[in-house]
Amino acid sequence: MEPFRVHVLGCGSALPTLKHFSSAQVVEVRGKFFMVDCGEGTQIQLRRSGINFNKLIAVFITHLHGDHCFGLIGMISTFGLLGRTAPLHVYAHEALRPMLESQMEMFCFSLGYEVVFHPIDTSSKNIVYSDRSVSVETVPLNHRMPCCGFVFREKEGMPHIRREMIDFYKIPLSQIQNIKLGADWTTDDGEHVPNSRLTIPADSPRSYAYISDTAYMDRLHEHLKGVNLLYHESTYASDNVENARKYNHSTAAEAATVARDACVGQLMLGHYSSRYTDEKVLLDEAQKIFKNTILSDENLVVDVK
Repeated sequence: MEPFRVHVLGCGSALPTLKHFSSAQVVEVRGKFFMVDCGEGTQIQLRRSGINFNKLIAVFITHLHGDHCFGLIGMISTFGLLGRTAPLHVYAHEALRPMLESQMEMFCFSLGYEVVFHPIDTSSKNIVYSDRSVSVETVPLNHRMPCCGFVFREKEGMPHIRREMIDFYKIPLSQIQNIKLGADWTTDDGEHVPNSRLTIPADSPRSYAYISDTAYMDRLHEHLKGVNLLYHESTYASDNVENARKYNHSTAAEAATVARDACVGQLMLGHYSSRYTDEKVLLDEAQKIFKNTILSDENLVVDVK
C-alpha cells in the first residue's frame, strides 16, 4: 500500500508559543505532498520534517486568520532563494489574492517560479483539486470569517498482480498493464484464465479530513462520513465553552461528537488554546465520547489507514 500520511508541523492556536507552532500540516498521498494552512514558523518546521521543499505541490488555506497564513509569504520567498522552478499552487479565499500579490511585489520580485492562485468558495462543498490519485474537496465551516475544511480522498487504484500466477502462466511483462486494467489471459494451449485469478482487488481508498476553526455544527458529520482520519480543532475543553461560543471554536467533546456521528476511523485533536499546559484534559474529554482519539503534536506523523 502506497503512503498516505499526515505530517503535523504546528497545532497551536492564535499565537505561536514555546510549546506549539501555529497551524500547518503536510498531507502526503502516493508520493505527492500538499500543505494545509501555513502559520508562522511553518518553513522551520518543514525543514525539521525532512520533507523536500521542492516536492510541495500546493498549499490549501482554510481561512485568513494570521495563525493559519502568516507563514505563507516567508515560505514562498524561501522557495525562490532555494531555486525552485516548479509552480506552487495556492488555494484560498479570494480575499487573499490582493494581499499575497502585494507582498510578492514587495518581497519576491524575482522568484524564478510561478505562484498560481486558485480562489475557492468556502461557503459550499466543491472539489477544488483532482488528479489521477487524489481529490481535495472543501467543507464549509462556521467561523468568524469565511472558512472551510478540506477532505483528501484517495482514488481507487489498480488491482494487485498475483506474481505467482503471472510466473505460472509465463505471462510477458508487456501484458501486465492490460491485466491490471481488467484483461483476461489465454495461454498458448487455449486455456482461458479469468482476470480474477491473476489479480487481487485494489486496496480500499483512504481519506483524511482537516477541519479547521469552527463552532460546533450538528450536521458537519454528514460531510465526513467514514473518513479514515479526522483532524478536528479542539481549542477548548468544556470548562471554557463560553469562549468556544464567543470565538466560534469547538471543544474537545464537540470534536469527538462529530467523529462519533461521522463514524470515522480515528480522531486527531489540535489547535490548542495556549491556556492549556497539558492537553491531556482535552484528550480525556474526547475519549469519553470517541475512544480512538489522539493528540496532534509537532513532528508527529500519522498514517491514514
